[in-house]
Amino acid sequence: MPAWVSSPVHRSVIASLVAARTAAGLTQRDLASKLRKPPSFVGKVESIERNLSVLEFLAWAAALGIEPSDALPALKDVIDI
Repeated sequence: MPAWVSSPVHRSVIASLVAARTAAGLTQRDLASKLRKPPSFVGKVESIERNLSVLEFLAWAAALGIEPSDALPALKDVIDI
């Protein structure tokens, strides 16, 4: 498994996206429909089996009705700069 898949940064971003989805009252299937992707796409991203490109991340945030930066606040706690 690539190192980025299990990195704290990647897990933090995905956890933020999952929290935003559930806060919006959307199921994985609902989100997949908004993204025009199969439900397995959302499931694989949320279970850390698939990475998101930057463009997919932006589309995901738009589908959730959030600013992309809203999914990133915890990063300051997991990135050692």
